[in-house]
Amino acid sequence: MEKAEKKKFFYSFLFPALFVALLWIIHGIAFYAKIELTSFGILPRSLDGLKGILFSPLIHGDLNHLFNNSVPLILLGWALFYFYRQVAFKVAFWSYILAGFYTWISARTSYHIGASGLVYALFGFLFISGFIRKYTPLIALSFLVAFLYGSLIWGILPWDKSMSWEGHFWGLFVGLILAFFYRKQGPQRKVFQWDEDEFNSTEDPEEDETPLDIVYHFVPKDEEKKSL
Repeated sequence: MEKAEKKKFFYSFLFPALFVALLWIIHGIAFYAKIELTSFGILPRSLDGLKGILFSPLIHGDLNHLFNNSVPLILLGWALFYFYRQVAFKVAFWSYILAGFYTWISARTSYHIGASGLVYALFGFLFISGFIRKYTPLIALSFLVAFLYGSLIWGILPWDKSMSWEGHFWGLFVGLILAFFYRKQGPQRKVFQWDEDEFNSTEDPEEDETPLDIVYHFVPKDEEKKSL
């Protein structure tokens, strides 16, 4: 692996890893200091609950909740920064904000916490982007994401009242919208360009072709008689 590629690989992991590390630090401090952070979550349609748009992805109910979000955040975050480096920060920022904002607008009146909305947004963006761009490596990435995290789709259904399915739904929705919005930015399918001089010539191409040499053997009449 070349030096530049190693550097790209490392920095693609760095940003999502730092974010996940922050989640664990916050949870650890809250646990050992016995601080209740649920009130910093999203409380829909409440002015006080607006702060949850910023803080709710940083708060998790227990270690199991935190761990289940940490693994996909690192893997999907790495894929975002590695393959879509030009738009990665924009996608991550708007996923973070908009998933929370739409949850605040429409969700049940309860505190919604956790980074699941961000996970679903990253999943939606990565899954759709490859197909939109029609670029083979990114399409392969889309299938890989679907294979690894396709089961996430069940999380947008209201079958478990203890789970913020609204946050999941809006996260996925935001990811899909961002995939379309940024479809012309970042990596694109390679388009081959041909030399215009080759095809735009006004001359008849048949005239430019050099015919095969044809050699005729003429026998002078006198020699023809002698040979007879």
